[in-house]
Amino acid sequence: MATVETRDNARHIAIHREVQFIDRPINDDGNYKKISEYYGELVFDIQESDSVPPAIKKAVLESSRGGKSLTPESIEVIANAVTNWAIANGATHFCHWFQPLTGGTAEKQDSFLDLKNGKPIERLSPSQLIQGEPDASSFPNGGSRSTFEARGYTSWDLSSPMFLEETPNGTTLCIPTAFVSYTGDALDMKTPLLRSITRLNEVATRFLKLAGHNEVNDVTITCGCEQEYFLIDKSYYYARPDLVQTGRTLFGKAASKHQQLDDHYFGIIPTRVMSFMQELDQELHRLGIPSKTRHNEVAPGQFELAPIFKEANVASDNNQLIMAMIKEIAAKHEFVALLHEKPFAGINGSGKHVNWSMASDTGINMLEPGNEPHQNNRFLATIAIICEAVSRHAGPLRAAIASAGNDHRLGANEAPPSIISVFLGDTINAIFDSIRDGKTFKPSGDSTIDLGANQLFNLLKDNTDRNRTSPFAFTGNKFEFRAVGSAASVSFPVAVLNGAVTEVMKESCELLEKDLAAGKSIDDALFNITKKWATTSESCIFNGDGYSDDWVEEAAKRGLLNLKTTADALKVMADKKQMSFLTEAGVMSPNELDMRYNVLLERYITLREIEFSALIDLINQNVIPSAIDYKLKLGTVIANQKAIGLECTVEVKLYENLNFTMECLATQLNVFKMSIESLTHDEQDRAEEIASTLFPKSEELGALCADLEALVPDNIWTLPKYYEMLHHK
Repeated sequence: MATVETRDNARHIAIHREVQFIDRPINDDGNYKKISEYYGELVFDIQESDSVPPAIKKAVLESSRGGKSLTPESIEVIANAVTNWAIANGATHFCHWFQPLTGGTAEKQDSFLDLKNGKPIERLSPSQLIQGEPDASSFPNGGSRSTFEARGYTSWDLSSPMFLEETPNGTTLCIPTAFVSYTGDALDMKTPLLRSITRLNEVATRFLKLAGHNEVNDVTITCGCEQEYFLIDKSYYYARPDLVQTGRTLFGKAASKHQQLDDHYFGIIPTRVMSFMQELDQELHRLGIPSKTRHNEVAPGQFELAPIFKEANVASDNNQLIMAMIKEIAAKHEFVALLHEKPFAGINGSGKHVNWSMASDTGINMLEPGNEPHQNNRFLATIAIICEAVSRHAGPLRAAIASAGNDHRLGANEAPPSIISVFLGDTINAIFDSIRDGKTFKPSGDSTIDLGANQLFNLLKDNTDRNRTSPFAFTGNKFEFRAVGSAASVSFPVAVLNGAVTEVMKESCELLEKDLAAGKSIDDALFNITKKWATTSESCIFNGDGYSDDWVEEAAKRGLLNLKTTADALKVMADKKQMSFLTEAGVMSPNELDMRYNVLLERYITLREIEFSALIDLINQNVIPSAIDYKLKLGTVIANQKAIGLECTVEVKLYENLNFTMECLATQLNVFKMSIESLTHDEQDRAEEIASTLFPKSEELGALCADLEALVPDNIWTLPKYYEMLHHK
């Protein structure tokens, strides 16, 4: 009876949880501080520090944008300034904070303690600031490093601010860094992203100068990463071994009411969840992360946070901190945050919509259409370039978002399909159609929506609707890469996107130079670029319903890839020809691509095998014992009723259904085990066999477990149910 009591206790605890009150910052007058008064207080901004001279601030900016390296003297000044600041704010240790190929972050903490003439002092030396040495063989490296080849390096990233990591009993200074091997190969997420930003900056700046903007010296790649997640009470989490071990439920009977009524989306945020969100926002703001939007998502128990966009590298670092802080603050409120793409079957999964754009140092958003988009040739050419980049490199973009978790989500509820396409909206699509056909575009002039009520303002109408079924959608002045998974690092998908755009924009610059040299006007040259790429990428542009079966058939006719599983998608990464655009741009070397392919493939296999093992254990330890308990009770009732001559038709029917389902489960479980044992050892073949055979079988087992859950009485079933986990907040 211990397991039943565990579930009963979990339910009792979850229902009676109290709302946590948080300590809001107070100013000297005893009033609550405004966000602007404590925003970024845990961040060391070199450009804002009074301890760093203007000349060194300028040198840091120039160095981070490709200028000469900082002098040892400048680094010494920065090291002293950040040390004094960190210690004044309670820090005792520092670390190089980096993003290995695990998808998360890592850090090795060192004390500020040093000895000078035998006496203790606090110090961060210049060499400790700019370089660290973690073990390169102990992190995922795709076989590029042997166990005895342990040396790796971390290198200070000047473009991402240092910050403080607070815990109840101490504070640590975190220095964002890149992580490379002894041979210089990138072993992290950050290095390829930084390279891609550098390359796209160079070619986009060149493009704008050719387009007549000679004053432009720099183009920033910007991102805003919307983060979706689930919250469940921690008592339920620890009563579900599958959640603890895999991040998702491996089976579960759907609650009678989940998201059918669409009443959770944007609904009133539960008080306990609101308390969590308020503390989360407060801590993110202290870290200089501009958390802007919070709301209920579509599925019960699902929520979203959206920040204001930032430079892509900083946005990527911020998103790693957002995921960590969501988990940390959730724990303080007795929740567990689930970042898995599909923690519960039958309802919406979670994504991470990456809003991506390019902006010059003179204030030009290259994806801003203006009031007359059909006359904005620079904008149209930029959009056409991006469409061509996605069309050419749909396979690598699909591979960049591939994961075991995302396989559950792509093509399912509230998620784009595994077919990579571009949504442009009616206006831009019509403009492109007119350009392809050689016709004159005539705007509709319908720029407002009259709501027919004097009490309401007429609404300004965007030039495009939104399409949530599109994996890559234009949303007014940016593209939204909607297919990225909620648990993923955005660095790799954005690096691949940047590399793809870099290739086509470089070709476009060469075409522009040729046309301009031939005496054509800038507008005519840009128009030619637009027509060329709008035509060649037409098959990839789709404005309809990405969920429909018709689109799958249409996409196949257009020759678009439909890589449904991670095993299929990762094969693209092993194709040197398809990935050559990244090596040619200097974003990743062939060896680095091989490394990532091996790491991601091994990770997919390992995660699925953990799920299979956890499922077998749950069936043997929980599902079958619960069903046997019910069989025993039914058998006793049937025997007792027959002994006194009473009819027991209902009980016999229940027994027969229960027994049949158990037999089916036991039979399929044996087949499943044998299939696991017979898996091939070649990793690509193993991954494909898991995706095509083993995973569908595991889903069938899960469905049978859900059937048994529906048959076994609530007081006998030992595992928390979907109803409880999703609705007890």
